[in-house]
Amino acid sequence: MDYSNAKDYKVLVMGASENVGRYSNRAIKLLLQYNFEVVALGNREGKVESVSIQKGMVPFENVHTVTMYLGAANQKSYYDYIVSLKPKRVIFNPGAENPELEKLLAENGIEFEEACTLVLLNTGHFLS
Repeated sequence: MDYSNAKDYKVLVMGASENVGRYSNRAIKLLLQYNFEVVALGNREGKVESVSIQKGMVPFENVHTVTMYLGAANQKSYYDYIVSLKPKRVIFNPGAENPELEKLLAENGIEFEEACTLVLLNTGHFLS
């Protein structure tokens, strides 16, 4: 796994949680371990290691990947926001799949995949 250029990629974790039992929490930690720049949104402010979890629709710049840990019903209010960030791709983690949002992303030239961020990272496929 060569993530030597990971610091050049900003990853937004949506549905971030301070709860160590949540996959979003594990994803933040693993992304940091591989030296990615990580920003996070959640329904509560908090912190996971050095990453502040923010609320609302923060106008992050240069987001390469959005990794989604919100269920489809909770994604609706973020559709325009996600498109406005112009990420290269959105990863729908298990349980976050959303054909409606996938269609919108495709219409806006944003790649998406249904995959597990943790698996992609651990198998060296996160940037491939």
